[in-house]
Amino acid sequence: MRVIAGTARRLLLKTPKGDTTRPTTDQIKETLFNILMPYLYDANFLDLFSGSGGIGIEALSRGSRYAVFVENSKPALKCIEDNLINTHFTDVSKIYPMDVFSALNQLEGKESFDIVFMDPPYDNEIERQVLERLVSSNIINSDSLIVIEASTNTDIDYVSELGYEIIKIKQYKNNMHVFLRREN
Repeated sequence: MRVIAGTARRLLLKTPKGDTTRPTTDQIKETLFNILMPYLYDANFLDLFSGSGGIGIEALSRGSRYAVFVENSKPALKCIEDNLINTHFTDVSKIYPMDVFSALNQLEGKESFDIVFMDPPYDNEIERQVLERLVSSNIINSDSLIVIEASTNTDIDYVSELGYEIIKIKQYKNNMHVFLRREN
């Protein structure tokens, strides 16, 4: 895995051994960031369920101001730390080594984000729980973009009931990216 574009272009990233994380392929990452490009410059980026940190690091490489990485797997955390050192992004990032809900509680009232990316374990409806938590949070505002990476089996019909509008859905072979905003 590598950084595709920007200031850290072509730098290799470590990934945890085993199958506990699903690194996003270069092709899907390129498509994702082509969609995100207008929103990235000078953005605060929140990477939930970070894995190796590849998505947040790509955001930093492409012009985001600051990124927060949330991950609770020790092997993945080591990869994030090593990858931030390798890409020279330690001074514009912070790692929360805990579960997502504990991190959201700690971030509340302290930070807000322009882009929230989440790649939770597939088919466990964790994204719904995160969206329920974020809808009334000051971590995001009406302009914040939320991106969910999920399996194509994931039901997202409930998002409007929670107070979100779907901006775009990009489907791939086995997964999809869902782009949301909080309704005004």
